[in-house]
Amino acid sequence: MKPFEDCVTGIVGLGLMGGAIAMALRRIPEEAGRGGLVLACDIDGGTIDAALKAKLIDEGFTDAGAMLGRCDLLFLCLNPGTLLRFMNKWMTAFKSGALITDIAGIKGSIAETMEGTLREDLDFIPGHPMAGSEKGGFENAGSCNFTGRNYILTPLRRNKPEHLEFLRDLIRRMGFGRIVETTAEEHDRKIAFTSQLCHVIAAALIDCEADTAITRFGGGSFEDLTRIAMLNVPMWTELFLENRRELLRRIEQFEGSLGMLKGLIAGGEEGRLRKTLQAVRQRRSSMT
Repeated sequence: MKPFEDCVTGIVGLGLMGGAIAMALRRIPEEAGRGGLVLACDIDGGTIDAALKAKLIDEGFTDAGAMLGRCDLLFLCLNPGTLLRFMNKWMTAFKSGALITDIAGIKGSIAETMEGTLREDLDFIPGHPMAGSEKGGFENAGSCNFTGRNYILTPLRRNKPEHLEFLRDLIRRMGFGRIVETTAEEHDRKIAFTSQLCHVIAAALIDCEADTAITRFGGGSFEDLTRIAMLNVPMWTELFLENRRELLRRIEQFEGSLGMLKGLIAGGEEGRLRKTLQAVRQRRSSMT
């Protein structure tokens, strides 16, 4: 793989994450003194125009076929189902030898499909940057901070070692602090807890209270817990349903803990409640 500065990089989908990736890639040449071309494709011509005006990309397209054959490196910033349909439609259009990665929030179906259907002369490394914002769309890409955040890779058996090393280095240069490599199955198990369950809980908190003026009584806790309830509805609906087996297991696990705490409170069991809360405090402190 040639150095990033010599690559033509393509971004498919200039929403929140696609825009944030474009910004991060643009910062790299500022450090290195030079940079390769950054191209982008999006169905919204207005978004392309905005990215060009902001000088985040060198060229923009609304037709992927005009871009894919030029790119050495591609970031597919698409929801899981859309990504799989995109790969099926455009498989023959990619440049031979291209390295492709994605940002989708689940990995099982993507890894399985790419292992079986990807062209032999292409390499696809599934990835998931653990950064985002409740404010969606390209116009809010600047609020998506990568600095010090986690980035998860779920390499395929067929991935070339030099491509993995290239992507690890690029991720670090984009500002991420920790790279986690695991299987697609383990990713989906863990992400059901750290991401999807959190969004379910936030949605349930808002759903159970009809008083829209209750924020006048907020002191920070409510705001912290419910910020992510302002979610991207189509994306999170897809993620919840696609990973439903693992997510339902985590919901049931949470219901068990919630029921236990409810029982201690209802029974006025001060000693056991203190002991439980102390154990929770210590466990959270040990999580790094």
